[in-house]
Amino acid sequence: MAGGTGSAPAPSPRRSWWAAWRRWRKGRPFWGGLAAVVAGAEICALPLAPLKIMLEQGIAGIPSVLMGLVMIVMGLSAWFAPQFRALAGVLTVVVATAALVMSNLGGFLFGTVVGVVGGGLIFAWQPLAPEPEPEPEYSAEPEPHLPPKEIP
Repeated sequence: MAGGTGSAPAPSPRRSWWAAWRRWRKGRPFWGGLAAVVAGAEICALPLAPLKIMLEQGIAGIPSVLMGLVMIVMGLSAWFAPQFRALAGVLTVVVATAALVMSNLGGFLFGTVVGVVGGGLIFAWQPLAPEPEPEPEYSAEPEPHLPPKEIP
């Protein structure tokens, strides 16, 4: 193919996978969902300590686990159902704020701060607007026929 008339080489499977991943990630509130999942996992993991510590904590650990699970579900719903991003963002912020009081200072403050930031990112995300179609250069309607101008 010395003349350069051959077809372009096929993209490698890795490159096409990476492009598909980037398209998927940019089509949803990815970073907000990731922050919500991380914050929920952190809030949820602290009460799931070894059994001896869990027995000392008693029933107080149940709300922490439930709040962490709700935050994880809201982060995942932001990824897989971005049309519900407003609800997921608001619920993530509310649960993260409630975790400050109900769950070891919100996962030692880390879970609350990351959860509020993630919920804000989820709520603020907007999908890209589709590009407008270019207008045709010709008019679909015929121009009205005008009589020729008379030269005096």
